[in-house]
Amino acid sequence: MSEGPAGRRGPGGPPWVRVRPFSIRTKLGVLVVIAVLITTGLSVNAVRFQTEVRFIMVFSMIATLLVTQFVAQSLIAPLDEMNAVARSISHGDYTRRVRENRWDELGDLAVTINRMADELEAQDRQRKELVANVSHELRTPIAGLRAVLENVVDGIAEADPETMRTALKQTERLGRLVETLLDLSRLDDGVVPLRQRRFEVWPYLSGVLKEANMVASARAGIASDSGSHTRTDVHLRLDVFPPELSAHADPERIHQVVANLIDNAVKHSPPHGRVTVKARGGDRPGSLELEVLDEGPGIPRSEWHRVFERFNRGAANRPHGPGGDGGTGLGLAIARWAVDLHGGRIRVAESERGCRILVTLPGLPSVRS
Repeated sequence: MSEGPAGRRGPGGPPWVRVRPFSIRTKLGVLVVIAVLITTGLSVNAVRFQTEVRFIMVFSMIATLLVTQFVAQSLIAPLDEMNAVARSISHGDYTRRVRENRWDELGDLAVTINRMADELEAQDRQRKELVANVSHELRTPIAGLRAVLENVVDGIAEADPETMRTALKQTERLGRLVETLLDLSRLDDGVVPLRQRRFEVWPYLSGVLKEANMVASARAGIASDSGSHTRTDVHLRLDVFPPELSAHADPERIHQVVANLIDNAVKHSPPHGRVTVKARGGDRPGSLELEVLDEGPGIPRSEWHRVFERFNRGAANRPHGPGGDGGTGLGLAIARWAVDLHGGRIRVAESERGCRILVTLPGLPSVRS
């Protein structure tokens, strides 16, 4: 919103409440006074110079009309502009704004229209981002489940209890993701509940890596459509210390974080590269420090501040590893969103090789109600 005379506020008032020394009512009053003064001045001159009354009336009317036309134009022009902006907003174009260069009621109306356009634009952007986030998150478990079932149907894998448990786990995860739709719809109000609990880190992360490998083993077409990597040449390594490490967080949200970080790391890994997932305890009870490191080309420092932006796919046009796809540019944004819900921090860190992303979760002291 522009700053200037139109953005001034009254003492102690909100920013959209302006001081209006020249309101429309005042301008109309001034117009009447000017018309009276013009008529009076011409009448005095007519008496002094013995001019006929009809000439005085004509001159008075012309002068009054000119002043009235000037004032009317100053009122109609901004109304036309507001009408054009409102028509654009009604057609779905939320980028246009009204100039805020007036000190009267029309200036206040311009501020109100611009604030409305800002809110509508934000709501439209959030709606599109929500649809993209949901699509991105639902495709991964669907692809994993389809991979398991097709392996069984094609005879690649046996329908043993272990395989069925993997399929059941993907189905349960899919159900949980559907349930989170209502939670995501409350994101604007900041009412996204966290189901935090204590869990053992090693078996939990082992399951996440196993699911990632299962999706990577799916047929290329399935995995590509899911937005996940199609590569099986990248080795996933888990490093948890101490082995009995436990954390206090929302496991489903942390699954989003780790799965998306692994997916991003695998896409940018060199042939037969390695992706390492490290977990260490933090300074506080239940806190956790996660690190995902790949052996790819890394991220230029100039891009670090944009890594977690939505729809940002980096400076490279395509992933550096064979068989990878460009993704939607949402994985890291979703990871940041899940970390922010915990009151934690996610960032790109220095690394001698590849990309290194650190995640810090606060644990018990930052538990949200």
